[in-house]
Amino acid sequence: MSRTVSERIDLSPNAAHRLAPMETNAHGHRLITGFSNPLVKRIKSLREKKHRKAEGLFLAEGLRILTEAREAGALPEMLFYAGDSAQHPLAAELVAATLKAGGDVVETTADILSKLSGKDNPQTLVGVYRRRLTPLDRLDRSHSGIWIVVQAMRDPGNLGTVLRTGDAVGAGGLIMIDDCVDPFSVEAVRASMGALFTQSISTARWADFLHWLRQGPGQLVGTSLNTTHDYQGPRYTAPTFLLIGNEAQGLPPAYEAECDLLVKMPMLGKADSLNAAVACAVMAYEIVNQRRTS
Repeated sequence: MSRTVSERIDLSPNAAHRLAPMETNAHGHRLITGFSNPLVKRIKSLREKKHRKAEGLFLAEGLRILTEAREAGALPEMLFYAGDSAQHPLAAELVAATLKAGGDVVETTADILSKLSGKDNPQTLVGVYRRRLTPLDRLDRSHSGIWIVVQAMRDPGNLGTVLRTGDAVGAGGLIMIDDCVDPFSVEAVRASMGALFTQSISTARWADFLHWLRQGPGQLVGTSLNTTHDYQGPRYTAPTFLLIGNEAQGLPPAYEAECDLLVKMPMLGKADSLNAAVACAVMAYEIVNQRRTS
């Protein structure tokens, strides 16, 4: 059963007193040490997609990822830490910035952080962030010479790795076609290593994506076994939209037919294909390197 709007987490600056019974530590931060605390239960629920969607929030963990987020202009609406972790210089900056922006800071225990993150050995910082998706019609295709498009990608580790690759090659963003795994899952966020906060993320149905794509410049390049074109043979034109299919099935034939170019990477061993995220990285760097050396 879905929760009503009134039941959703209110993380506005003036809502702190409603989140949990007020108990503070020596620094004036909220202190929560009980597993039965209602806020702990509600934040833990963000590990499930239906609750992330209902609340419009997601979890990110670890000093590195949270610092990457802050540098990208994203601050948590709530920040949990355990023990003395907030004394680290970068963590202290994060705490100060979160409070200045009107967020809430909570000291808790390592066991509760483990419950929130679902890891036996959790990071010492967990942030609660607002989900961010960019509508397709608000993307500026001139922002970058390469964009990554994934179709029905199911594995959160793969999706997070694709985001990380996009950040590494300076991609304009990630466009997710059809029913992809949630990029805001704990696993995907963790695998992205902070790239979730640096890359624009859009979702679209295939027909809507094609309509938008054909309204301006853009070469649609798909990876497929159903071609004779070696991936290093063609010259890619900017902006290049690199299309990666589902991990198991690859691209549907109808989608391949709409591509301006299909390419494949040589398989010199027994494997007939690469992991989708690995193929994305190989292709993305080939596209970028062509322009670096031209």
